[in-house]
Amino acid sequence: MKKLKFAYLFSQKKPEQERQPTPNAKKTALVFFTLFFLLYLNHKPYESAPHQIASITEYFFTVCRFIIVQTLGIAHESGHGICYILPCPQFLMVAMGTLFQWGFPLGIAYWYKKQGNAMAFLAGLFILGISMDHTAWYMSTAHEGAVLFANKSFLGVDALHDFHYIFSALGVFEYEALISGFTEAVGYLLMIGALIGMFFEAFSNKN
Repeated sequence: MKKLKFAYLFSQKKPEQERQPTPNAKKTALVFFTLFFLLYLNHKPYESAPHQIASITEYFFTVCRFIIVQTLGIAHESGHGICYILPCPQFLMVAMGTLFQWGFPLGIAYWYKKQGNAMAFLAGLFILGISMDHTAWYMSTAHEGAVLFANKSFLGVDALHDFHYIFSALGVFEYEALISGFTEAVGYLLMIGALIGMFFEAFSNKN
C-alpha cells in the first residue's frame, strides 16, 4: 500500500518537474538577459537618437526591445482603459497606467514563483526593472508640460501627461528629479539583482 502511495505521489510531481527549464535552458536565458542588459545600457530607447542599425547584435536587441516596450505600453494603456469603462476618479485613472505597467511583469513573476520556476520568476523581475526605468524617464519629463505630445505618446496622439498631473495633484513637483532618480535606481537594482539570481540559478546543482 505504501509503495502504491509513493508511486502516486511521484506521478503527480513528475509533470511539474518536466515543466522546469533544463540546465542548458537556464544558461541560455542568463546569456540572453545579460547581453540584453549590456546593450540596454548603450541603447535606451528614450536616450538614443535614431540611427542606422550597424550590427546583427544591435538588430536583435532592437527587435527584443520593441517587443518589451510595446507590451509594457499596451499594459499601461489597458490600465487607463479600465477607468474609461468604470467610473474611476481622475487621479486613479491617471495612476492606473503605471500601476498596470508595473503590475503586469510583477504578476507574471509571482505566477512563476508559485509554479516553482525561479528562472522565469527572475525574468519577470528583470522586465519589471525595465518598466520602472521607462517610468523614471516619463517622470523626468513632467516639467515639460501638462500635455504629452503625439511624437512621444504610445498611441500617437496628444494626451495628458500622467506625471505632470500626479506630481501636481500630490504637491511634489519640486521633487521630480529625486522621485525619477529613485525609481530609476530601483529599476536598475531589480535588473542587476535578477541577473545575479539567474547566474546562481543557472549554475546551481539542483538539477
